[in-house]
Amino acid sequence: MEKIRDIMTDDVDCCTLLDNIYEVAVKMKELNVGAIPIVDKEKIVGMITDRDIVIRGVAEKHPGSSKVEEIMSNDLITISPEASTREAAKLMAQHQIRRLPVVEDEKLIGIVSLGDFAIRELTDDQAKQALTQISEQNYNSAQH
Repeated sequence: MEKIRDIMTDDVDCCTLLDNIYEVAVKMKELNVGAIPIVDKEKIVGMITDRDIVIRGVAEKHPGSSKVEEIMSNDLITISPEASTREAAKLMAQHQIRRLPVVEDEKLIGIVSLGDFAIRELTDDQAKQALTQISEQNYNSAQH
């Protein structure tokens, strides 16, 4: 069984607590990504998604100059690089998340996303089922 280290993206661009919402949005645009980890001295302290910017930022009238701390998610689910892909898929399904920061010794070393699973031929039916559940539930939520 594959480990997270084998499928994770290890070249992860981050922002820091010194960045503001506008700077995070610009970085998302430049990198064509929907989530940016927020780090403090290499330790992950939060995550901001494009949805966070819309729901917690724009819709709550936070200006672009607002601190990232005002809208970032800081109750993070993370995983070890030595964990199995099956364990990651289970965590992602259980918590309804599409991106999972990979942490070693409290430092962010990578990220694993649904896309990382999608580009591999998974032989583990349980992992396929967990990922399908995330996609279906998020699709159904978007329809309402």
